[in-house]
Amino acid sequence: MTPRLPRVATSTAPATLPPPLPGLDPAWSRLVTVPASPSERPGGPARPARTWHLLDTAASLTALGVEPVGTLLCVHGNPTWSYLWRSVVAKSLAVAAAGGPAWRVVAVDQVGMGFSERTGVDHRLADRVADLGALTDELGLAGPVVTLGHDWGGVVSLGWAVDHPDLVVAVTTCNTAVHQSADAPIPAPLRLALRPQLLGRATVITPAFIETTLAIAHPKLDRATADAYRAPYRGAARRGAVGGFVADIPVDASHPSAVELDRIAAGVAALQVPALLLWGPRDPVFLERYLDDLAARLPQADVHRFEGAGHLLPDDADVAGTVFDWLGDHLPDGRVPTPADPSLPADAGADTDVDADSTHRPLWTHLTELRDSDEPALVEMAAPGGTRTITWRLLARRIDEVAAGLLDLGVRHGDRVSLLVTPGADLTAALYACIRIGAVVVVADAGLGLGGLTRAVRGARPDWIIGALPGLAAARALGWPGRRIATVALPAPARRALRVEHTLAAVARRGAARLAAGAALPDAPAADAPAAVLFTSGSTGPAKGVVYTHGQLGAVRDALAGQYDVGVGTGLVAGFAPFALLGPALGARSVAPDMDVTAPRTLTARAVADAVVAADATVVFLSPAALANVVATASALTDDDRRALGRVRLFLSAGAPVSAALLTAATELMPNASAHTPYGMTEGLLMTDVDLDGVRAAGASGAEGICVGRPAASVRVRIAPLDADGRATGALTEAPDVTGEIVVVAPHVRDHYDRLWRTDRASRLGVEDPRGHRTGDVGHLDASGQLWVEGRMQHVVTTPGSVVTPVGPEQRIERVDGIGRVGIAGIGPAGTQQVVAVVETVPAARRPGPAAPALADAVRAAAEVPVAAVLVVPVLPTDIRHNSKVDRARLSRWASSVLAGGRMTRP
Repeated sequence: MTPRLPRVATSTAPATLPPPLPGLDPAWSRLVTVPASPSERPGGPARPARTWHLLDTAASLTALGVEPVGTLLCVHGNPTWSYLWRSVVAKSLAVAAAGGPAWRVVAVDQVGMGFSERTGVDHRLADRVADLGALTDELGLAGPVVTLGHDWGGVVSLGWAVDHPDLVVAVTTCNTAVHQSADAPIPAPLRLALRPQLLGRATVITPAFIETTLAIAHPKLDRATADAYRAPYRGAARRGAVGGFVADIPVDASHPSAVELDRIAAGVAALQVPALLLWGPRDPVFLERYLDDLAARLPQADVHRFEGAGHLLPDDADVAGTVFDWLGDHLPDGRVPTPADPSLPADAGADTDVDADSTHRPLWTHLTELRDSDEPALVEMAAPGGTRTITWRLLARRIDEVAAGLLDLGVRHGDRVSLLVTPGADLTAALYACIRIGAVVVVADAGLGLGGLTRAVRGARPDWIIGALPGLAAARALGWPGRRIATVALPAPARRALRVEHTLAAVARRGAARLAAGAALPDAPAADAPAAVLFTSGSTGPAKGVVYTHGQLGAVRDALAGQYDVGVGTGLVAGFAPFALLGPALGARSVAPDMDVTAPRTLTARAVADAVVAADATVVFLSPAALANVVATASALTDDDRRALGRVRLFLSAGAPVSAALLTAATELMPNASAHTPYGMTEGLLMTDVDLDGVRAAGASGAEGICVGRPAASVRVRIAPLDADGRATGALTEAPDVTGEIVVVAPHVRDHYDRLWRTDRASRLGVEDPRGHRTGDVGHLDASGQLWVEGRMQHVVTTPGSVVTPVGPEQRIERVDGIGRVGIAGIGPAGTQQVVAVVETVPAARRPGPAAPALADAVRAAAEVPVAAVLVVPVLPTDIRHNSKVDRARLSRWASSVLAGGRMTRP
């Protein structure tokens, strides 16, 4: 039964124009009356005349002298109004004025909402869809039309799209839903608002519903903007439709609007037009399961999740810029382009991997070749009860059994499986078993912390979780999605509490039985099928999910094998999680040393020596932070330990800059090893490589930046030059000594970012090769073709006189006596920023504060760029995964605060 609203909800009032409000040009507003008409439903009442308020840019486009290529029809939800779309209106006119595609924007106030007419009657979902159709008929919209809806306005706009297939060329939405699953409750805030004793009071009699909506904006709305949202709803008599909208939510199949919602949901699944789904994950009402449903109904849709944004998405994030970038890509002149269009590049739509399957070797190729070998494949130094060795025979059998068991449980090709397991045999077996059957593994570093892991796992939306006890406890406490499989046996009460359905051992037993009965594993997935979602470290913003296909993971394996001659028979100490997982793919005998993988600085020199002995290893891979602690703990090495380390022929350290001093100290421990530091990122693990001699030569050259060497085989490196505003806008070049964003092209570059359309687009902008990637790093090539990194694009400082990249000044300041590490930060508005140097001293300062005058003078003299302030800290903040990359963005925020008079806390 639909809850009743208080009598005041039936009040009537005419439509009016809004008062002057921030961000709203009065020239955009107009009132449109839709004449009375007969009912579209047999026997139904006639539709009376209704007057709408709407924002319409038709007159503004005429004043610009441009003809629109189409119409963007924007529909708000509850309890907002067309003010929600002011940034979209402004952006559309800015694009048109700059010579881009001119889209007419029509943003309506739904009947009873905003400044449209208060009718005194209830409007059901079907009425709202029909009313919108009557309005667009009155406006004479003839297409092409793109719909843009938010909240329940998304449902209304999609209903209009379903009813006007001849006009619609694309659909776009922000945080909306078209289906409520019967086996999932409606979100708690709506359950509360729908209580009969609360509905009228919360939505009509008081402005509580409106105030709650405004309060959950991220960041918080300023007072003037919040007051603009409140403006049409002053007084209970003007809020009747706010309550009516809530009461019209179809909570079950008996609701009067359930049939219409089902009709729209089915119609959406039949839409074949381009689609864009924009989402704010911090929305407490429109949960991500609704995004999953929409994405399943619109498999052609591009998706972008604005991490950190919430319900009021157009206010929380750059929806306007994203929509018009997307329209420019998909409908450059108001229509969907085809490969035959002359406006497209000649190779658009071409399949660049036509022969990929014919040359692709599955990731488990070496496992298959070695499946009858009793030689060690994995060595676990920190296994319960002591060191554990797993042979190739046992590992291959275990992977097959787990793979078959997962199939028996119902895990299917394309299902996502989150692996919350530390490196070792369980993780290796689970990972390769999932990849073997075509499931997509989701790997997020525990070093992200609970908050980062929560964002990552929720964003990836796994169907299954395979986890050790800590991961399962976090999943239960923080509400991560996915059915649970435990890697350890648990008592029944713990299994129930953690919602664990199976153990990995039980899955393997099911698989063994299935295989014994004659079942076979499926054929290898196609080379272009998704295989993994690997999350970045989050050192330069929220961690991003990087999607790799089976072919690209195989290319990563081949690139590493070719560059470093690692393969069958090689013993590999993997102190860096990605390489622990790639060991079996390389055919290498791999060992994870005794350390906390979430804290690289816990690795000691003796632990490395023990690992070398256990796997007869000749290759060692450590993160810079781990390597630093290995060097720092070298005094504990015995003669036997040193003899073991003397067998190492190659050691690698990557993930952050590695100094010549640290590499030199490491070679003293491994005197027969060649020291290398590769350059790469989660999106491409190996791009360039430099050895110790190259690092030393670079240090002696006096050149600016960190030399990361020459491109690896099959990798091409170019530079997108910086302009005067610090943006990488120039044409890609390989010319020496040109500073700009580093752009790489390689077969082993990632496929795309997961549900991050805007980020993915930015990473490819201006790169014609589909295997290309804008790294976000800034640097230059030298005359010999070596690459030098000068920092991150987001850390470039734009001063009034020049563009400053941070690494050069940091290196020069680090040569000052008494200085340890340095972080350069920019404060102030872009174009007028000031440089601040934040330094660690030797010995370390006890508390943060301004540098002593003599030290500040020495820093300024060394920097060779104007330095506004020098601040001293006990320790610089670094990223979580590597414990090495200085967090310059955090330093910038901190320096801005303390120099503005804020409290002198640690950054």
